[in-house]
Amino acid sequence: MIERILNSLINSSLVRSFRINTTPRWIILLIDLLIVTASYVVVEMKDIYGAPQSYSIGYLVACWAAIISVYFAVIFFSKSYTCVIRLSVIEDLYRTFLVVFISTVILAVADLAVYFATGVVFYSFWNLFVIAIEAFSVMMIERLFIKYFYMRITAVANTSRKRVLVLGTSLNSLILANALKSETAGMYEPVGLLSTKTTRGISEVNGFKIYYYDPETVANIFVEHGVYALIFNESRRDMIRNGMADVFIANNITLLSLNRVEEYDVIEEKEESNISNFVKEVQIEDLLGRDPIVLNNSLVSTNVRGACVLITGACGSIGSEIVRQLAAYKASRIVLVDQAETPMHDLSLEMKRCFPEADVVLFMGDVQNRDRMEVAFETYKPKFVFHAAAYKHVPMMEINPTEAILTNVMGTRNVADLALKHGAYKFVMISTDKAVNPTNIMGCTKRLAEIYCQSLFFDAAKRGMSTQFITTRFGNVLGSNGSVIPLFRNQIERGGPVTVTHKDIIRYFMTIPEACSLVLEAGCMGSGGEIYIFDMGSPVRIYDLAVRMISLAGFKPNVDIKIEEVGLRPGEKLYEELLNDKEKTTATVNKKIMIAKVRTYDYRAVCENVERIIGWAKKGNVHNMVFAMKTFVPEYKSNQSEEFELIDKEIEENQVKEPQNTPETEKYY
Repeated sequence: MIERILNSLINSSLVRSFRINTTPRWIILLIDLLIVTASYVVVEMKDIYGAPQSYSIGYLVACWAAIISVYFAVIFFSKSYTCVIRLSVIEDLYRTFLVVFISTVILAVADLAVYFATGVVFYSFWNLFVIAIEAFSVMMIERLFIKYFYMRITAVANTSRKRVLVLGTSLNSLILANALKSETAGMYEPVGLLSTKTTRGISEVNGFKIYYYDPETVANIFVEHGVYALIFNESRRDMIRNGMADVFIANNITLLSLNRVEEYDVIEEKEESNISNFVKEVQIEDLLGRDPIVLNNSLVSTNVRGACVLITGACGSIGSEIVRQLAAYKASRIVLVDQAETPMHDLSLEMKRCFPEADVVLFMGDVQNRDRMEVAFETYKPKFVFHAAAYKHVPMMEINPTEAILTNVMGTRNVADLALKHGAYKFVMISTDKAVNPTNIMGCTKRLAEIYCQSLFFDAAKRGMSTQFITTRFGNVLGSNGSVIPLFRNQIERGGPVTVTHKDIIRYFMTIPEACSLVLEAGCMGSGGEIYIFDMGSPVRIYDLAVRMISLAGFKPNVDIKIEEVGLRPGEKLYEELLNDKEKTTATVNKKIMIAKVRTYDYRAVCENVERIIGWAKKGNVHNMVFAMKTFVPEYKSNQSEEFELIDKEIEENQVKEPQNTPETEKYY
């Protein structure tokens, strides 16, 4: 009879429309206080019935006010009234017991204090104990009833949800499954847990069926049980990255992730407490990212905290992340140098929103303009300089080579010289793997910039100057402006084709936060003259990247969306290197960071050659400029660029000597 009444109540439209997980939590708090009040009344009624003349209304109200005040304070500050639905029975039991125990102890101590001060006993310890037992028992019955009532409601509402399996059988996986199942307005219905253990054991945990992972047959589980997706939390991300994802992608099984277990705490504080809102489909960046690298952040904090820092190219992918991390490290002043007006405005708004206490200076200027850069250094006297300003797109620089020289080489020379002139403590230049055995203009300009900064340091050190010049080399960063992943994503959204330059082309990838953490640590770790390189892990074949991205989007590669091979672009090579073949590395305190032992150059010779190259660039004489670059950096051999490959042949055949009539330019030594 009771079961039928409950079923009819649960299935009523009124209750089904009621969102118990969005009900104000003060209702639970109020019910708990009513339970304490009822327990107090029951105990006191027994005593009043035995000796009615001993009690007055004022006394009873005073006792009740004291008890209810203590319980209210403990319940409120312990937040035991929050997430009654989401918590397990055991955790509810633990929280409720603590509330009752602490409240009873406080009341007992207070009663003792009053007794020793006045000789008056308000209530006996036995009565406090009985009130505690009754309140605890009824509170637990209340919570069990709410959980039962709620689960019955969700059972009705779950018919429209997408069925999912949760990866793993650990406590975190079980918490995630329970949290998803307990949502009235949730989007996912967990139907089981997918175990990765090789030995088959239990078949069910806490009402969830256990399925065992076998790459050969796992797809059958999803098909037979109508499962839409596999969902996992942060603790399982490494497993997904290490090959498991490809099994699900190949079988058109959607992958979903909850970023952090800690998000449960954030969700608990929100009115709309649906875990589903924090679940997202896995993107290619999630699969390419590696283990988070724990860098020597205490070293960075010690050096950067309270320092004035200047960042060139501050609004780019790398520069803007450096700005954010510097703000987190409490740099006293952060000078943003960039020529891009709109990105500068956008970044300034972000900094005001996310780091309102940071002293951020917006300094519009081009690193090619030495006079403008002089103003920045003269005005702010930075202790640290992070030089991220550069032209980076290989094909674009192949058709605009003079601008590559003027920004990447002359701009670097301007900023480096001024850092030395104004006594900056550290100058950190951001280079690229394309500077190793360069096959394009951009890579060679970055190698020239490396050579200039390194030779400047050694020359300055001989003259007793203390500015330390440090270089860092990186591969590609995930999600940076103009990188391959946003390009592929846009092509997939348009229905294809997805274009790759060569089926065998490979690239190294790292995340932007990783790259910037390396820049900051290198800047603090180095003593000058070093070229730091980063352990980039295994390279990624770009064709495979395209296949995975198409599959993740729910399409079949070369069936729904074609992959077209369009040929290498001018200056592009099949693979990038972080070290020249003749270079060796030495280890640092961080196993992910190494120092490249590279050939060093005489500063005067560097200045003469750089001056000559810049002079031809200013005159727009591309042939003589590239000839001078190749003569000074002999490892620079052009690829897929007919015009520049001819210059290689000229040099090899010794048919043409390097032009010496360099146009007159200003010299800054």
